[in-house]
Amino acid sequence: MAEKPTLLIVDDEKTTREGLRAALEERYDVYIAEDAKTAVNLLESDHFDVMLTDFRLPNEDGLKLIARAKSLPKPPICILMTAYGSEEIAVEAMKRGADDYIAKGRLQIDELEMRIARALRHQNLEVENVALRQQLDSKFGLENIIGEAPAMKEVFEVVQQVAPTRATVLITGESGTGKELIAKAVHQLSPRAKLPFVTVHCAALAPTLLESELFGHERGAFTGAHERRVGRFEQAQGGTLFLDEIGEIDASIQVKLLRFLGERTFERVGSGKTLTADVRLVAATNKNLEEMVKAGKFREDLFFRLRVVEIEMPPLRERPGDIPLLAQNFLKEFAQENGKPVMDFTAEALAALMQCAWPGNVRELRTAIEHAVVLSKGERIAVRDLPPSVRGGTVVSDTRISQGKGLTVKEAEKQLILRALKETGGNRTRAAEKTGMSRRTFHRKLHEYHLEGF
Repeated sequence: MAEKPTLLIVDDEKTTREGLRAALEERYDVYIAEDAKTAVNLLESDHFDVMLTDFRLPNEDGLKLIARAKSLPKPPICILMTAYGSEEIAVEAMKRGADDYIAKGRLQIDELEMRIARALRHQNLEVENVALRQQLDSKFGLENIIGEAPAMKEVFEVVQQVAPTRATVLITGESGTGKELIAKAVHQLSPRAKLPFVTVHCAALAPTLLESELFGHERGAFTGAHERRVGRFEQAQGGTLFLDEIGEIDASIQVKLLRFLGERTFERVGSGKTLTADVRLVAATNKNLEEMVKAGKFREDLFFRLRVVEIEMPPLRERPGDIPLLAQNFLKEFAQENGKPVMDFTAEALAALMQCAWPGNVRELRTAIEHAVVLSKGERIAVRDLPPSVRGGTVVSDTRISQGKGLTVKEAEKQLILRALKETGGNRTRAAEKTGMSRRTFHRKLHEYHLEGF
């Protein structure tokens, strides 16, 4: 059985202290203090998840107590109560670090419980996001990329191995899978990290413009060339040049790229002077370059030069276990950006996200969550908030979901694991594959959710 969150109630009125303890002790491990001194002794001797304190206390007011509590290495959630409600006190409480504020004259136990639960949930999400970010930063150095699926971990491992080298990298995969993020990670984990990372979207420019964009041009090289232009190869000197949609480049530019990869030399358009550049090339494509080579649309020698190391990005439909993590991450991002109080998903909404095919991959999921946050009306994303393309195919089979009971991301993940185990007859290897998790992660989750005996 999970341990109850610890709650410290600080109030100089005995009836209030005891009344709150009686009302809350079923859900919380409750401690009480009659003044700030007693509260500080308790806070310094043990960790509390939540502190509920009155504003008026003997010798020291609740605002000073909150400030002291928030200075601890592991500060509790702090909620201020007062019978002397005013906006000035509320503002000052927030400045001192209070997480919430409630007037005792209007205090309802149901509302108080809701506020404590909301604050705990928000804190847990913050802790999980920080831990996840630290894990990714320390292990992979891929601060903007989230993924626990085996296919993503393989990507992270290859990035780690190839980044410190000078090798040219070709990143393949469907649109929206995060190829540019991987290119940036290769750069950031390389010795070139403090030097330029320059991006060129090859499909956005006509061949003549792309040539000038890449290699630069001299004044008078063509109509409209009124001055010398330094190209992207020169701009990326010492760093990394990322060529996105490399499959779209013209045959004449393929020849010049091949020369650069072989000799590290090039000329500006309209100049016969040979220039050199110390630039690492990383390319990406959503096309099948091997098929293009067979069709005569892409040079075979350039293909092999580009594909010294290939990193294949898996589509989102092949790693469904990452959807809750990604969705929660995007939810937090857009809630902050738009000033919305939304913090979680309803069970139905999470089910819709898990069951969507996501042809646009992570980019489409990100856009869908932004859409949902903007249209949300409460603290949870509901199915009605999701784009029609996502909510249209929702099929809800889990009993809790069909009853409309709320699930957190962790609870939804537990349901995903349970469903996979049922569908595979308890075969853990196959169940791990169905969820997109590695065996190690899957077994860790079984222990975390107390499902070892399934």
